[in-house]
Amino acid sequence: MALTKQDIEHIARLARLELSEEEKERFSSQLSSILDYVGQLSEVDTKGVEYHYHVEGLFNVMAPDEIGATGQTARDALLAAMPDRTGDLLKVKSVFQ
Repeated sequence: MALTKQDIEHIARLARLELSEEEKERFSSQLSSILDYVGQLSEVDTKGVEYHYHVEGLFNVMAPDEIGATGQTARDALLAAMPDRTGDLLKVKSVFQ
C-alpha cells in the first residue's frame, strides 16, 4: 500500500510532528513497506490456531505510587532545564486548542 505525501502529512499532524520534505519522502516509503508487510501477515491461514493473549500467563502488575523527597540540587537542575517557566511553575505547550 503506497502512502502519498498527503497521507504522511496527515499522520504527522495527528502525531503533532513537524517533518521536513526529506523526512516525508523517507517515511512515505518506510511506512508503505511496513503496511505491505502487515498485508502479507493478514494472508496467513490461521484456521485452527488457538488464540493466546498472554504467552506466559502474565497479568497486570501495578506498583504503588510513592511520593519521595527530591533533593534541592536535583530540583534546581530540573527547573533550570525548562526553557519556559514562571517561578517554580513550568510552562508547557497546550494539549487542547
